[in-house]
Amino acid sequence: MARRRLGPLLLTIPMVLVLLGLGTWQVERLYWKEGLIAALDAARSAPPVAPPPSLAAAASLAYRRVAATGRFLHDKEFAVAAISQTGDYGLAVVTPLRLADGSFLLVNRGWVPKDRQSPDSRRAGEIAAETTITGLLRLPNARKPSWFTPDNRPEASQWYYIDPTAMAAAARLEGVLPYWIDADATPNPGAYPIGGQTIVDIPNNHLQYAITWYSLAMALIAIYLISERRRPRD
Repeated sequence: MARRRLGPLLLTIPMVLVLLGLGTWQVERLYWKEGLIAALDAARSAPPVAPPPSLAAAASLAYRRVAATGRFLHDKEFAVAAISQTGDYGLAVVTPLRLADGSFLLVNRGWVPKDRQSPDSRRAGEIAAETTITGLLRLPNARKPSWFTPDNRPEASQWYYIDPTAMAAAARLEGVLPYWIDADATPNPGAYPIGGQTIVDIPNNHLQYAITWYSLAMALIAIYLISERRRPRD
């Protein structure tokens, strides 16, 4: 009889410990995610900085506002598949900006609908004079954004995500900085491109997950206690 009563206990204890461990892990993830969100909010609200000279210098400036002054090379712009903040399919216009030191900064100037892909349809938005652009610094991905994102095809001028290195090669430009900025919502002449399209959506469901794991642990303990209380009558 003792062995029969010991079996459920030996099974329940490790399961409860695992569930409690998962709940605690989610609490730790909650604090980490809250810190990350706070850091991003602080970066976006901080005063703009000058374009950092290297990827190492930019590594700690993700989503920091950057102010860059230069001239656009509109003849070397890239059209990258993109969805607007309102969920409409179209393209992001990415244009090299020649800086005073001779380097180039890729600027995601904003979104245009598919029927505005041709530069001829939005010549008014091609700023010819020297201009200052403010936007959020974006670091390159080690790989494409997701499994569902098609591979870029530079030879066919088909771009599905921003890749500064590949774009520099395609445009035959040297001195392209290894990151880019997403222009803010400052209106462009002629209305296009529409800037301010950066989506910073970091889900934070760790509290719900923690409550779920802890609740399952408590439920398992309750089931064990109830089964043990009923066992003598059985």
